[in-house]
Amino acid sequence: MIKLSDHEVWFITGSQHLYGEETLKNVAKHSEEIAKYLNDSREIPVDVVHKPIVTTPEQIATVCREANVTDRCVGIVVWMHTFSPAKMWIKGLQLLNKPMCHLHTQYNSEIPWKEIDMDFMNENQSAHGGREFGFMAGRLRKNRKVVTGHWKDENVHQKLGIWSRVAVGWHILQTAKIARIGDNMRQVAVTEGDKVEAQMRFGFSVNGYGIGDIVEYLNAVTDKETDALVAIYKEQYRTDSPSFNENAVKDAARIELGLRAFLEEGGFGGFTNTFEDLHGFKQLPGIPTQRLMADGYGYGGEGDWKTAALLHAVKVMTQGLEGGTSFMEDYTYDFRKDGSRVLGSHMLEICPSIASEKPKLEVHPLSIGGKEDPARLVFNVGAGPAINVALMDMGNRFRLVVNEVRTVEPDHDLPKLPVARALWKPEPDLETAASAWILAGGSHHTVYSKAATTEFMEDLAEMAGVELLTIDNNTVVRDFKEKLRWNEVYYHLFQNNM
Repeated sequence: MIKLSDHEVWFITGSQHLYGEETLKNVAKHSEEIAKYLNDSREIPVDVVHKPIVTTPEQIATVCREANVTDRCVGIVVWMHTFSPAKMWIKGLQLLNKPMCHLHTQYNSEIPWKEIDMDFMNENQSAHGGREFGFMAGRLRKNRKVVTGHWKDENVHQKLGIWSRVAVGWHILQTAKIARIGDNMRQVAVTEGDKVEAQMRFGFSVNGYGIGDIVEYLNAVTDKETDALVAIYKEQYRTDSPSFNENAVKDAARIELGLRAFLEEGGFGGFTNTFEDLHGFKQLPGIPTQRLMADGYGYGGEGDWKTAALLHAVKVMTQGLEGGTSFMEDYTYDFRKDGSRVLGSHMLEICPSIASEKPKLEVHPLSIGGKEDPARLVFNVGAGPAINVALMDMGNRFRLVVNEVRTVEPDHDLPKLPVARALWKPEPDLETAASAWILAGGSHHTVYSKAATTEFMEDLAEMAGVELLTIDNNTVVRDFKEKLRWNEVYYHLFQNNM
């Protein structure tokens, strides 16, 4: 997987020459100190690179151009130490095509009541300068994140950490390649979409490959390689189930090795397939897909390339965080008077990164696809907060929908359900959440994450310039419908500028 630590954000401080050289020396010193402090923060997984302070339009435009063409740089953090007349920023902000975070902070934490004088006031004008910069960014309709608070506060580091993670995800999404193995599931609507528009908006490319292209890689796998991978399976997973079938597991291992080789050689970040179009595969890829997701690949069932791309990006963003992320589907409901719930699953492909226990490797018949019995990892998902997020093509724009959920432990064992599964209570409740999701045209496929939060998706939508709808504890269906109507007007008027 692409490493977060291989990327950087640039810390750029704005000022001006009005206050004299001594003040500018202090501004530069303070700027370096803050950048170093942020770079040392455990919450921020990328390098924070200090850049010389900027005091002229030419300097600002130059550093923005340099950020654009520096591949390691995934975004800039700007801070106005003093007043920085914002007309100086027009050209630079017009040129900038990397994400921007406005850190609205100041060097000192509290007011030095006994010592404060006009020299101090002139030097420490972040409250003043930040608003001037904010006006210009607003006037330019520049998408950005604003983080307010003292630079030593943990909350500030957490917000900058999330933004920098999402900036890396956005960076890789713009060059990601998604392999569409076979076609989409027949007659399914939501997995379709405009792949050209998606590449224009997000950057990732989606191209189709025949099943024969992958079967060639499967046929090249040796028995020795297969046996070695089966040994790894036996080491990492429970194989004491009566359903364990050595031959079926070997076939699955061969599929994983061939599919992995195809993806690695092609430089792909994700893939799709469909059970209707897998000629040459002895079984549907259960454990192969699960393990590839665990290694950071995106996946979408039934040809769902949008979910595959989104899952890959979230995997990159959340690496190193607890909880895990997976392809998911709302499968069946548990209507209850004390709080209805959703059982999420899929017929095979749920990522073991969200497992609460050591997964069991089992082989069972699958009453769909017409293949031999597939091997799959079976497990439950532990309790805790999570999000479900979906990306849809609405015809005139892309839409992200997020539902905050609370995963709960199953009430009982599920001895006859041989798939991985998660049980959750949607916020604010199932009836409201499902109604809002359906009104929004939300997909039946989602990215389920216990590692990411709604704030990740807010930052991603801001960077991509796409619509975001959030279903949370404050959602009311009547208000949600009004937001949908207003969004139609907004995106009709402004879509050419997004």
